[in-house]
Amino acid sequence: MPDFHLPFGNAKHPLAARANAEATSWVVRHELVTSAVDQFAGIGCGHLAGRVGGDASYERVLLLAQWMAWSFVLDDQHDHLIRKGEVAAWRPVVGAITEYLDTGRISGPGLARNPLVSGFAELCDRILAGLSPDAATRYRTHVRLVLASLDQEAGNRGGSGRPTVEEYILLRRHSSQILPMMDMVEAGLGLDLPQRVHEMRELRQLVASVLDVISWGNDVFSLPKEHSCGDTNNLVSLVAAWEGRSLPDAVRAVEQRIQVRIEEYLAGRARLFEVLEADPSTDDRLRDAVARYVHSCEDWMIGADLWQRYECTRYRDERFAAGLESAYTRPDLVSVA
Repeated sequence: MPDFHLPFGNAKHPLAARANAEATSWVVRHELVTSAVDQFAGIGCGHLAGRVGGDASYERVLLLAQWMAWSFVLDDQHDHLIRKGEVAAWRPVVGAITEYLDTGRISGPGLARNPLVSGFAELCDRILAGLSPDAATRYRTHVRLVLASLDQEAGNRGGSGRPTVEEYILLRRHSSQILPMMDMVEAGLGLDLPQRVHEMRELRQLVASVLDVISWGNDVFSLPKEHSCGDTNNLVSLVAAWEGRSLPDAVRAVEQRIQVRIEEYLAGRARLFEVLEADPSTDDRLRDAVARYVHSCEDWMIGADLWQRYECTRYRDERFAAGLESAYTRPDLVSVA
């Protein structure tokens, strides 16, 4: 596994292991996972939450860990349906999730009892209660983009054609599921950047760099599984296919892309603060908030890398590496009502 040379420090929340145990208990209590519980715990959602939200309260870290746990089940369940050729069964469930996100209600008969839907509803209520109106709007937008990206990835695997590298990079920024989690971390740190700051080109470019560094690194870690099952939703596989490279050479090419992206992040960070300083409306409070937000971005990059290397068994699990779904996946989860 290449070293991506991330020039950032990271402080992990001291109760990350507890958050991991409690997040695992949460998915079991909601019947999202009913077997191979230790394998699910090995994903280390609480450890990842503790690395990216180390300065937040334990309650916020736990909520993030539970959301991450739900997100992993969601992603693996979607993958299971793709393998079984049953993606159509996904639509009522994702429709109910989207309806609840938009309205706070579920109208479909029986869908409110589905663990994926009921688990989402509980988490969504708790998350939105801690967000400002602007942050809640961003969170809802980002969740919709995550759900749409899963459909796009299913289409890529279902014969609609291999995406170009650039198309995939844009898709991966959403299928990584990181953006709604970044919204949660921002709130958990007591930050609420003005919407005008979130809309600044310099900040948007900075966030894009962060998403790319994390996602491309994850594609290197998850390559064995995705290559084994013919899933081309992976930057390494696409670079190999479109540029005529061997997989080892494509891994090196992606590693080089990550290094370039890190340098672009560092340059973008400097530009962001230059623009802020040139704006006469920038005061010490805003300056401090942006600095803390940027530090959080760096926690995301290094924290995700450390988690994958040292705390997550997912990418070392034999079933996963063989291209199979995880042993904890419930084959009947989407049909449960």
